[in-house]
Amino acid sequence: MIMNRYLKFFCLTILVSAQLEVASAQYSQVFVFLHKRTDLPVMAKEQLDKIMEGHMTNIGRLAKEGKLMAAGPFEGGGGIFIFNSNSIERVKEWLATDPGVKAERWRVEIQPFYVRIGKVVLVKEPYEMVTYSFVRFTPNIAKFNIQELPEIFVKHDNYLKQLNRTGNVVGEGIFGDTEGGVLIMKGDVQSSVFEADPAVQEGLLQLETKKLFIAKGAFGEK
Repeated sequence: MIMNRYLKFFCLTILVSAQLEVASAQYSQVFVFLHKRTDLPVMAKEQLDKIMEGHMTNIGRLAKEGKLMAAGPFEGGGGIFIFNSNSIERVKEWLATDPGVKAERWRVEIQPFYVRIGKVVLVKEPYEMVTYSFVRFTPNIAKFNIQELPEIFVKHDNYLKQLNRTGNVVGEGIFGDTEGGVLIMKGDVQSSVFEADPAVQEGLLQLETKKLFIAKGAFGEK
């Protein structure tokens, strides 16, 4: 138990100070994953259509109220929300108004979000939906690799800066505590590009790649 707490504290220190160049310790957005569920009960089409219609209507309302900055589905199911708030408790209240969330159509994960590349922008209609490559990096911290953390995270950060210089990165940011972060790039990027990350090769970061459909300009890109 003590070792687990030490690992968590040590990793947090590295993420927030050595690897990460966060302008402020106070996050200004909350990132929500709507994870696809494989154990959903069978539901009549009419009932499901009503839930999803309410889901989309609620998205529009929250956006008009300035609460929801960006939203988009993943190819194959699930999706993301990015809320304009520095309070997870407040975001939970907003999520509770979503018929799809109330019906538990997804497994909801909520994370504080620190943006490092790009900026989250509310795109007003009419907007163009685009497809981006979405990567989530999740730390894989263990006793065997803890000594290499500072050096490997510096390599990871430098690799992200190298990718950013290509002009294809539209957004990048990290979550609080030890939950890693996300990278969003234009177009259909081969998984080998992300697998070449030194921290991935060293086994310190695990990655998950998806296709994200979202309004163009959601991350301040042209």
